Amino acid sequence: MPWKETCKMEQREQFIREAVKERIPFRHLCAQYGISHKTGYKWLQRFYESGWSGFKEESRRPGHSPKRLSEETVCDLIRLKGDHLSWGAKKILVIYSKRHPYNAPSLSSVNRIFKRAGLVKTRKKRYPKTGARMISNVEVAAPNDLWTMDFKGWWKTSENTRFEPLTLRDDFSRYILLAEAMAENTESVKRALIKAFKQYGMPKVIQSDNGAPFAARSNIMGLSQLSAWLISLGIHIHLSRPGKPQDNGGHERMHRDLKNEVQVRFRGDHKLYQAELDIWRDEFNTLRPHEALNMKTPSDLYVNSKRKYFDTETEIDYPNDFRIRKVNNTGCIKLFNEQYFITSALRGYQLGLKTVDEEKLDVYFSDYILGTINIDTMSFATV
Repeated sequence: MPWKETCKMEQREQFIREAVKERIPFRHLCAQYGISHKTGYKWLQRFYESGWSGFKEESRRPGHSPKRLSEETVCDLIRLKGDHLSWGAKKILVIYSKRHPYNAPSLSSVNRIFKRAGLVKTRKKRYPKTGARMISNVEVAAPNDLWTMDFKGWWKTSENTRFEPLTLRDDFSRYILLAEAMAENTESVKRALIKAFKQYGMPKVIQSDNGAPFAARSNIMGLSQLSAWLISLGIHIHLSRPGKPQDNGGHERMHRDLKNEVQVRFRGDHKLYQAELDIWRDEFNTLRPHEALNMKTPSDLYVNSKRKYFDTETEIDYPNDFRIRKVNNTGCIKLFNEQYFITSALRGYQLGLKTVDEEKLDVYFSDYILGTINIDTMSFATV
């Protein structure tokens, strides 16, 4: 039988009592307690020499450690650290090794000393926020299957004001649909997208990162007012993985060209920058050959979308067996005289409720399932 950590002493005492009685052959007794006969003889000898006190746990620390740092070495290291508190263990070790080339400790030993002396600031480990996000897997086989959208960081004008260019790009043809200097807010982006929709039509999917106003990571699936509006138009949303700019690598590569060819070459007011952006976009689309397009230009491949944009708002269609509920100004829907908070990003939109069983209903916004309402517990659980 294996030794139990909580009652080692009790089992050892019981083993000794039975061994002294000699009723069971010693090797059989050892096997019964899950120990070797060598260990059994050791415990029996301790009992005869020291009694029950011989069973106390003895320190496993070696009596002599040749690699243990001397007190003088430890003091020198701590003194160096005290003189340079912002320096890490690697830098301190280099300085110490120059002074004591034949007596330098290992880096792990230096780190351990500083940690025990309270000279190391441990950073709180940050775990990435995880959760469901809007994903639309689409095969990009033609223009307008996927548009990518992003801001190109802050630019400063000669008037010491700031703006952030919004860029919109067709992933298949690399055609830049929009490059507009604007403020980073929902209404500005919405106006720019309406302008693009009226000129080029609407895509199947728009991809962006998780930053505002494209997404709101604190909301269900990253829904923001802007993404909710796009979904209501019948456009699917694809949000890149947080902290993974490579998910939108083609757009990032285009932004590098934009920086080198416009941002760092000119310095003027807002109007000048917008004029330069227009010139650059036209050159990028119509004159510049692209290796990925077999040296064709984006304008050689791009055609307008057949999905037209209309200013009039249309209601989202849900199946006939769905219950329809409108999200109020507080982000709640009412069901059986109870209020269920969904998200304020969907204020004014209608949701579809699909019955799962007598107690549960799945909540949909267009094709996206947001979560489940439990009537019994009067709660809403997100996906």
